[in-house]
Amino acid sequence: MLSFTTETLPVRNPRTGVYDYEIEIPTPDDLDYLCAQLRKAQINWAQTPVEGRIEAMQTWKAVVETHKAELIEALCHDTGRRWESLLEADIVATSIDRWCGISQTFFAPAERRTSSIPFLQIEQDLVPYQLVGVISPWNFPLLLSLIDTIPALLAGCAVVVKPSEVTPRFIKVINKTIAAVPALASVLQYVAGAGATGAELTKRADLICFTGSTATGRRVYQAACDHFIPVFLELGGKDAALVFEGADLEKASAALLWGGTANAGQSCLSIERIYVQSTVFQEFIEKITARATAIGLAYPTTDSGKIGPIISDKQVAIINEHLADALRKGATVLTGSTQCEALGGGYYCRPTILTNVNHGMKIMTEETFGPILPVMAFNTREEAIQLANSTVYGLSGAVFAATNEEAMAVAKHMTAGAISINDAALTAIMHEGEKNAFKMSGIGGTRMGPSAIKRFMRQKSYLIKNNQQPDPWWF
Repeated sequence: MLSFTTETLPVRNPRTGVYDYEIEIPTPDDLDYLCAQLRKAQINWAQTPVEGRIEAMQTWKAVVETHKAELIEALCHDTGRRWESLLEADIVATSIDRWCGISQTFFAPAERRTSSIPFLQIEQDLVPYQLVGVISPWNFPLLLSLIDTIPALLAGCAVVVKPSEVTPRFIKVINKTIAAVPALASVLQYVAGAGATGAELTKRADLICFTGSTATGRRVYQAACDHFIPVFLELGGKDAALVFEGADLEKASAALLWGGTANAGQSCLSIERIYVQSTVFQEFIEKITARATAIGLAYPTTDSGKIGPIISDKQVAIINEHLADALRKGATVLTGSTQCEALGGGYYCRPTILTNVNHGMKIMTEETFGPILPVMAFNTREEAIQLANSTVYGLSGAVFAATNEEAMAVAKHMTAGAISINDAALTAIMHEGEKNAFKMSGIGGTRMGPSAIKRFMRQKSYLIKNNQQPDPWWF
C-alpha cells in the first residue's frame, strides 16, 4: 500500500481562483512499490483469457455507472464546466464497450502457416508490455486518461495513470471504482503528482503514452530514449480549416464555431485557423460573427452559457499574449475578447473572431488553446493548401467545399492526420478512423481504430521445422 510523504501540492479552482484542494505527491519509493505490485499482478492478468479481461472491464463499467454523479461533480470542480464533463462521463461506457468488441475478434488465435520455405512453418504471437505508463492532460481529464488505458488493459498490460496536477480531483473517485473490481485493482492505479512524478514514471514503465504540449512531449520523448522504451505522443495542434466558394456557409460557420470554441477551445483538435476563399469571405465573416456573438459564457453558473472558464491559469497568459500580439500587429476583433476576463476569480474568453491576420502573428502560428478563430482570405486552391500546411503541427484539419469530392481533392494535399470533410473536429466524436499525428503534433501508432490496441503488444514469431531432414544451408 502506498504511504505518501507529507509533501503536498495545492490545486486551483478554475471558477473561483481559490486553491481549495491539494494532492499528496508520491515519493520515488512509493512509485517503486506500486510499479512492482502492478508488474507482479500483470503476469496473471496477461494469462487470463481475453474473455476474462473483458468481463472485468464490463464489471468496471457497471461500477463507474453507479458513481457517475460523483465523478461528474469532481470533473466539474476540476474544469469549471458541466456539459463537457457530462460528455466525458458518458464516453466511459461507450469506450469500454467499443474496445471490448474489438478485443473479441482481435485476439483470436493465429493459425500456423507454411512459410515460403516448404518445411518451415510460422506461428505468430502477441506479447503485452508488462507496465504501461499513461501521462494525461488537464483539458479532458477523464477521457484522455482512458483513451490509452482501456486498450492497454485489454491487451493484457498493467497500467499506471498520472493525470495532470491541474485537474486531479477526479482521481479519488476513479480509484474508488477501480478498487471495487478486484481483478482490475491489481493491474490499474491512478496516482496524483506533478511533472516530476511523470518523469519518475518514465523510469519505471515499459511503454509511455503522453498527451499534452509539444514542449513537455519533447522531454518525455528524451526520457523514453534514455530508458530505451517505446513512446506514443499526442501533442499540440494548430488545426486549419479551408472554406471554398460553393460551400454551404451556414453549415460551415456553425461547424467551425463549434470546432473552435467547444470546451472554450481547450482541445488539441480545435480549429485554430480559418482560411476562406476571397469571393465568399465577407459573407462567411458575417455569418460566423453573428453566431459567435450569440454564445454566452457559463457564468455565473455552469448552466448560464456554453463557454466555460480557461482551466489553467498558465494558459490564460498564453491566450492574452497571442491576442495582444495580434492586435499590436493590426488584427481586428469583430466580436469577443481582447483579453481574458476575470470573473468571480476565474478567467473567461468569449468566442472571438479576428480578421486582418497574417502568419507574422502568434495567433496564426502557435497553439493558442482558447476560443479564438482568426480568419484569413485566400484566392486559389494552391494558396489555401500552402497556408494550411505552413505550420510545424499536423494533427487534424477541415475542408468545406461544394461537394465531398472537391473537399477530398484538397484534403489529400493537407499534411495532417485527420481531415474532416464538410464538417469540423470530427475526431472529437468519431474514434474509429485510424490516424497518425504528422510533424510536431506527435509520434507513434494510431490511438484510434482497431489496430491501436497493437501498440501495447510486441510481435513474436515461432519458426517451426516440420521435417527431420538436414537443412540445405547447414555446414
